[in-house]
Amino acid sequence: MTLDVVRQLALLLAILLLTAWPLGRHIARVLDDGEAEPPRWRTRVEAWVLRAMGLTTPAEMSARAYAKAFVAFTGASIGVVLALQLAQSWLPLSGGHADVPPLLALETAVSFATNTNWQSYSGETTLGPLVQMLGLTVQNFVSAAAGLAVLVALVRGLVRRNATTIGNFWLDVGRATIFVLLPLSTIVALLLVSQGVVQTLDDRVVVERIEPSVDENGEPVIEQTIALGPAASQVAIKQLGTNGGGVYNANSAHPLENPTPASNELELLAILLIPAALCFSYGRWVRDRRQGIALFAVMVVLFVPMVIGTGIAESQGNSVIEGLGVGPAPGLLGDGGSLEGKEVRFGVPASVLWATATTAASNGSVNAMHDSLAPLGGLFPLWLMQLGEVVFGGVGSGLCGLLLFAFVAVFVGGLMVGRTPEYLGKKIEAFEIQMTSIAILLPASVVLIGTAVGVAWPLVRATMGNPGPHGLTEVLYAFSSLANNNGSAFGGLSADAPFLACRGLARDARRPAGRGAPGHRHRGLARAQRPRRRGARHAADAHAALRDAAHRRRPPRRRADLHPGPGTGPHRRAPRARCPLDA
Repeated sequence: MTLDVVRQLALLLAILLLTAWPLGRHIARVLDDGEAEPPRWRTRVEAWVLRAMGLTTPAEMSARAYAKAFVAFTGASIGVVLALQLAQSWLPLSGGHADVPPLLALETAVSFATNTNWQSYSGETTLGPLVQMLGLTVQNFVSAAAGLAVLVALVRGLVRRNATTIGNFWLDVGRATIFVLLPLSTIVALLLVSQGVVQTLDDRVVVERIEPSVDENGEPVIEQTIALGPAASQVAIKQLGTNGGGVYNANSAHPLENPTPASNELELLAILLIPAALCFSYGRWVRDRRQGIALFAVMVVLFVPMVIGTGIAESQGNSVIEGLGVGPAPGLLGDGGSLEGKEVRFGVPASVLWATATTAASNGSVNAMHDSLAPLGGLFPLWLMQLGEVVFGGVGSGLCGLLLFAFVAVFVGGLMVGRTPEYLGKKIEAFEIQMTSIAILLPASVVLIGTAVGVAWPLVRATMGNPGPHGLTEVLYAFSSLANNNGSAFGGLSADAPFLACRGLARDARRPAGRGAPGHRHRGLARAQRPRRRGARHAADAHAALRDAAHRRRPPRRRADLHPGPGTGPHRRAPRARCPLDA
């Protein structure tokens, strides 16, 4: 069983590397303001979109103005989705569904606008095709584009010299949506339709049952109503944009969202594709591809042990079920293992790989029930979320989070060798570390405080489907998922309780002040600074810096018969090698 997990993991990483590298190059070109000659067709499309938005000559924004535009855009998105849900019964293509209750509508609007996609409802029985498309699917696009725009703004603040602006938010969102997300989503949606994922404006269809049954009155039941909808278009962007919210309550475990093993692998690849590609885009943006490769390697090194650990835990099986004589036998589904809560068309290996990928990438979609995972099998996905969603993470936000840890590492490394901490030629000072600490500690505080309050509140304890230690894990998982922008849940917890809904709103509302706007929080890195040469003794090169510090502490070795040259000796330093990043 574990060998099956390793084989599928190796195949996924190989395909991911082959596709993420060229995609990262494309994203870097699309969002690079310094590109010499962009294609003529792209320039024409941009001009048409800008005219439609009323921005004929988009001006560069400061970090503060960029953050304000981001917050205003998020607020407007919440208002639009909220209005669509509250007026659903008056709209066409409502599918006969009633208006969504106000508290649930507000939570859903905030959740989708912030790319969390926490769903406290059953999609096929609550929302019609119009709200699914115009409300939720649109937010899947623009929320992912906003995260990508914020990452680009942060990178501009790092690489620009003597500049006080970090780009234009509206232009970045438009480019990310039109030239990155829309083409990819179209391709993935068509491939999903070829595998049997539904794509229709019909809300439901009545079919004849294969095996007729009887109802509680003994009357024969020969027909069944199957919910339909525009699933393929929403599934494509929910995976590519690391959103996770599905059309159906069962999410990607539903056969109309994820019907075959081929569609399962395609959706799994889509979850990790853009976050992985952004590592290589980052290397091109900072003009040092080794930086991007190093970040991608860190993600893979953290991801692989989590997958293997979850696979080992799930391959042990369930002793209670096996004691009843109904455990799975070795065969096409692998060497047994725990199949509780898993789809037999995927088996344990594919379910394990999805559970770790969706929690690593801030996606939150599921093809198996996480509440049925073994104790250690649920630990690794929980840990991936509590790391801050930096192992691949969400579109833009994952790499931003990993860069925060890089800032801390460079700061500590600089202090250890007695040099001014710098990253990409920019000094990291008290303000940057203060903002970085807030961004890292805020989600952890929300998780711990929220869990403590939740388990102490009788109303929350009443929503636990499993009392005892597992009930505590359900609450801890819920707060870890919400505080770190994931959206998945242990199914034993009733997520529509009023306290949990208000808790979700409070968490979602902090996004603009949290990792949603690192360009504003790190305006110190974006401010105009005097260009600094970055040579071999730069603090980001920890090994070289440590060697240099040790060399300076050694007493100089002199010989009477040798005369120091112009670039040697105890009082002269050899000239530093010029770095490609020096400008």
